Amino acid sequence: MKKARTWLESRGIAYTFHDYKKQGADPERIAGWIAAAGPGKVVNRAGTTFRKLSAEDQAALAGDGAPAVLAANTSVIKRPIVEYPGGLLVGFKEAEWSAILG
Repeated sequence: MKKARTWLESRGIAYTFHDYKKQGADPERIAGWIAAAGPGKVVNRAGTTFRKLSAEDQAALAGDGAPAVLAANTSVIKRPIVEYPGGLLVGFKEAEWSAILG
């Protein structure tokens, strides 16, 4: 997150930060992220929170139940997620961000 914010600020790109770990995340918005990027990109399977999920919740992340599980367990959502006109960026990859956002 820190690298992403620094990158945006250094290029004068305005953004609105929403801390979904503290402020929560809307299941409908999460469903949109999954539709745009796929569950493989949106779900953070490397973190300890994912490993602590029940087998049932982990299985739900591959299907229609993913938005509800992610809304209830926001630490399992990859960060950052940037919505921009026409698309979505998941995770900070400087080359990808430069190509899309300038």
